[in-house]
Amino acid sequence: MRITAVIMAGGKGERFWPKSRTRLPKQFLSLTSDKETMIQKTVERLKGVAEPEDIFIVTNKIYEKLAHEQLPQIPAENIISEPCGRNTAPCIALAAAVIEKKYGGEQIMLVLPSDHLIRYEEMYTDTLRQAIAVAESGQRLVTIGITPTYPETGYGYIQFERDTTLGMRGVYQVSRFVEKPDIDTARGYLASGKYLWNSGMFVWKTSTILMNMNKLMPEVYSGVVEIADKFGTDEFAVALSDGYEKLPSESVDFGIMEKAEEIYTIPGSFGWDDVGNWLAVERINSTNDLGNYVEGDVITIGTKHCTICGGKRLIAAVGVENTIVVDTDDAILICDKNHTQDVKKVIENLKICNRAALL
Repeated sequence: MRITAVIMAGGKGERFWPKSRTRLPKQFLSLTSDKETMIQKTVERLKGVAEPEDIFIVTNKIYEKLAHEQLPQIPAENIISEPCGRNTAPCIALAAAVIEKKYGGEQIMLVLPSDHLIRYEEMYTDTLRQAIAVAESGQRLVTIGITPTYPETGYGYIQFERDTTLGMRGVYQVSRFVEKPDIDTARGYLASGKYLWNSGMFVWKTSTILMNMNKLMPEVYSGVVEIADKFGTDEFAVALSDGYEKLPSESVDFGIMEKAEEIYTIPGSFGWDDVGNWLAVERINSTNDLGNYVEGDVITIGTKHCTICGGKRLIAAVGVENTIVVDTDDAILICDKNHTQDVKKVIENLKICNRAALL
């Protein structure tokens, strides 16, 4: 059974404005000192698990050139360009149908976001291999949960219970998926020890996910099978352009995972970070003795616990605390750390004001 990987790379990363833009979103940016981009790191972590020729990238059409430039080791035909966003269920279903068209049925399929970081990569690959073993053993859908370390309100959660059927150590049955909680509920989840963060990473056979798509999302299933039938021919681009926008927009969590049977989870403790907003920068990089992370031409005086990302201009920060400053050629973000989730409101404002050049 061939091990394939599908990396979802169509998001806009709006909470990383002003560096993340419509034409250069977060997954194609470098946010770490080694200068590798997020998507390059995601592909690199798959060494020893999946071969480059078996990795597929699903991205928005406007990012197709970026994907080719940053990932030259991935075959050109494996970069699938969505003509429009349709959420994760159609994205995953199309990739599964394409893989079966290219290789035949019964392939293992890893589904991974393109913009997460992993600190302990050997533990990560061991977890993937364990998930592969579960997926190979039957018609099972496996999700990798993250052991929570604090009461996060920005993630969905997975409630799990001890498995009594598979007899595989470290594998648990999923009781239910729950949406992002309020802070009191999140504290309860953490205290109970029965919940994991939903990482958005999945492992299954292509036949298993397509069987569930056919059963639970038949409109999506029939649409992607029709499109994938043209894969490898000159007609594929036209079929994708004409057919994809007709598919309903739905997440795989709601459309499949909350309704399917034989759902299992494996808790992951491999230093996962979803790099959801500017607060992540100080988590994934080293800070100085005053808790500051700085890059570029920056002078700090009496400044503590700040993230300052300079551009071409000198930034001088005096007596500033708990603040994020990001300078680009045409915009500067100044944000209190307690309001990083509100950066998306800047995007909303720019749209209302028809300032498309800054999006």
